[in-house]
Amino acid sequence: MGSYSIKELEKLSGIKAHTIRIWEKRHQLVNPKRTDTNIRFYSDEDLKKIINVSVLNNHGVKISKIVGLSLDDLNKQVSELSESKDSIEIYIDQLVLAMIDMEEEKFEKILGDLILKFGFEKTIIEIVYPFLEKIGVLWLTNNITPAQEHFISNLIRQKLIVAIDALPLAPKTSTRVLLYLPENELHELGLLFYHYIAKKAGTRTYYLGQMVPHKDLKSVYAEHQPHILVTSLTSGPSPNAMPNYLARLSQDFADAKIYISGGALKKARFEPLPNIKTFANALDFKALIS
Repeated sequence: MGSYSIKELEKLSGIKAHTIRIWEKRHQLVNPKRTDTNIRFYSDEDLKKIINVSVLNNHGVKISKIVGLSLDDLNKQVSELSESKDSIEIYIDQLVLAMIDMEEEKFEKILGDLILKFGFEKTIIEIVYPFLEKIGVLWLTNNITPAQEHFISNLIRQKLIVAIDALPLAPKTSTRVLLYLPENELHELGLLFYHYIAKKAGTRTYYLGQMVPHKDLKSVYAEHQPHILVTSLTSGPSPNAMPNYLARLSQDFADAKIYISGGALKKARFEPLPNIKTFANALDFKALIS
């Protein structure tokens, strides 16, 4: 069961802490519990209610009318609104709610409907990525377990793999792209989407996946001679080790272009290298690979 501070509730719902306090005091919208040291905390049920209230309130329903709704009526109105409005925020919130309740069927249906409605790329870039950022907040505040995180990640991973497999294999004469994650790197969803983008762009892809030892990377490179290497650095290297790691990549794969993204890059300082280019997101990568 989740336990959220009011600041965490603000990040996940988009409603300012000040507003939540007003709703709590004036309308008894939620009833937070208190720790032994008298600090307020909110439950999963409080979070779900605040998210649903924020959806309706952001779409013109006055709080005075919302507080009179039963829980069933509140959920019903949000569902009806999500069907009638093309609001990205509503879809993200719906995925968060399915995540909290571990409702696989609901999560699958929402994601499948979105892919049919908007297409695969737009769904991943505009809805799934922001959803994962919210899940990151839950992870950092210990409000989801590793099992829950893996549960949702694997559902998204399955969608990515199906989409990748549906794309035609480019001939060996095409631009060759090798995608990998280095040792100790497990965050694969971003790399899988880069694989989809690269394959859709008509390149010949070689996907090595997670935790690839450097010697194995060199062996594959020597055999297939890819024109481009793609990786994402989230867990490391450390800021101090990053310059040496990048220099090693640049030297060992001197004839290839190397495209790198990931949060670990933001924490490090390093000199530009001639064959290494960093990128911020999937749209940047799509421009590079095109």
